[in-house]
Amino acid sequence: MQSFLNDILKNSEKKIAILVDPDKVNTQSELNPLLKKIEALESAVIFVGGSTVDPIDFDNCISVIKENSNVPIILFPGSSMQISDKADGILFLSLISGRNPDFLIGHQVESAHLIKKMDLEVIPTGYLLIDGGKTSAVSYVSQTSPIPADQITIAVNTAIAGEMLGLDVLFMDAGSGAKHPVNVDMIAAVRKNIHIPLIVGGGIKTVENIEAAIGAGADLVVIGNRIEEDTDFLLDIKSLLRKERISSMNNLN
Repeated sequence: MQSFLNDILKNSEKKIAILVDPDKVNTQSELNPLLKKIEALESAVIFVGGSTVDPIDFDNCISVIKENSNVPIILFPGSSMQISDKADGILFLSLISGRNPDFLIGHQVESAHLIKKMDLEVIPTGYLLIDGGKTSAVSYVSQTSPIPADQITIAVNTAIAGEMLGLDVLFMDAGSGAKHPVNVDMIAAVRKNIHIPLIVGGGIKTVENIEAAIGAGADLVVIGNRIEEDTDFLLDIKSLLRKERISSMNNLN
């Protein structure tokens, strides 16, 4: 299996992650049309997970994706129960923006012995929940407050702490169904102060949102709800990625 983390570090081409929530789609008839369009992106990776997911739906979702797609599957678990050896890797998340010990280290301790037995790339990830204009499922389930959207210094200091603790990746998330994405000033400030890959997601609904996040320093942009509403949005993303590749080639020349 190609290393997801090394791919981000060594490849200058920005990538897109499509978030699949098994609570919403988990059958072959639901997933196949989506998977065909994701395959066409070429520069995509699939995240699977959610805040509240039935274990059977979770396993079904992973199985269908694995059987019908060659796109790498990275687990984005909302709890210690969302683990599967059918995936390629797992974001081993610590909710460093909150102060709930269950999500800082508790779920990690519960799941560590199982993950260690699996052939998964484990990606230690600092998770920063950012206010996206509405109460997110993550905030409710974890019983933590997001970092206010205008508190850039808090976000930067939290990110620096995560890197100093030895985490390999940082994930800034405005949460599922956010009214607005993480603001570009915050992304840019965090990017300036860390030297590890930066993932950004939540509230990203337009190509312009994607371009803004990439322009501010995101190494990977996560799209979730927008795809659930309109899978044809993937065609717009494909056009954007093609433009990015052409621009990168021209810069090299």
